[in-house]
Amino acid sequence: MAYANVCKQSLLYEGELVPCMVDGHEIIVMWPDGGQPRAYDAACPHEKVSLARGDFNGRILYCIAHGWVFDGHNGKCLQPTGWTLKEYPLRIADGMVQVNLAGD
Repeated sequence: MAYANVCKQSLLYEGELVPCMVDGHEIIVMWPDGGQPRAYDAACPHEKVSLARGDFNGRILYCIAHGWVFDGHNGKCLQPTGWTLKEYPLRIADGMVQVNLAGD
């Protein structure tokens, strides 16, 4: 799969999380404070609850279901440890945020 448009660049701001759909697959685009925009699978690795409804404070994403905590800069789970969100390649082209679900 090639890169697919997920949202306009103008909808993405530093410190914000934007939920998106790509070919029927829910992802989240996070732009952590002081970092770069990153795209992750929206399913929490715990019980697959959507992180699109999570609480993102610009650095940390909290899953609303069971309180799992993720670092917005790298997707690593801080509590409990040992988990990482699935990340997808992201680029910005022609004013659009684009993601490649195939990961190439």
